[in-house]
Amino acid sequence: LNRLYTAISSSLPPGEVMDMLNRLYTAFDALTTRHGLFKVETIGDAYMVVGGCPEAQPDHAVRIARMALDMLETAATIPVSNMSDDFGTICIRVGLHSGPVVGSVVGDLQPRYTLFGDTVNVASRMESTSLAKMAQVSSATYQRLVDSGETGAFTLQPRGETTVKGKGMMHTYWLRPAGDPMLLGWL
Repeated sequence: LNRLYTAISSSLPPGEVMDMLNRLYTAFDALTTRHGLFKVETIGDAYMVVGGCPEAQPDHAVRIARMALDMLETAATIPVSNMSDDFGTICIRVGLHSGPVVGSVVGDLQPRYTLFGDTVNVASRMESTSLAKMAQVSSATYQRLVDSGETGAFTLQPRGETTVKGKGMMHTYWLRPAGDPMLLGWL
């Protein structure tokens, strides 16, 4: 939910924050199912979904890209609060990265399936360095999307060099719906 989550959490009672996240995550769960992806976990305001794991999917990058755009569109229709219109609708940012991961169930107390590997960290950094209402894509995901030959559903626009914690400078791209005007400020 980007940096606004802290402000929302401090402005609304915990029950309303939980209700907001439940409404958002229920909508995202439906998108995850529709796109044939796998929900890994939710931690606070973070929703992690993966393609190509635990079942291989040759088109996983395209599925994730379509899901990302649907997430942005869906979040913008969900009110922050059902009690007051003052907060508007939910505003998120999304990050995508492709690479190797290992999935496993860990722990004995409330064990859960989770993913491990640098790919998870870079995906998280793509999200944290993205902007509100935007999906940022790493070069690795960009290449998979271009190589898929299925880029008709979206546009990839160079963002340029982005400072990524633990990685230094990375070349990243904006993922936009097909036909969406170019973001002139990023040319």
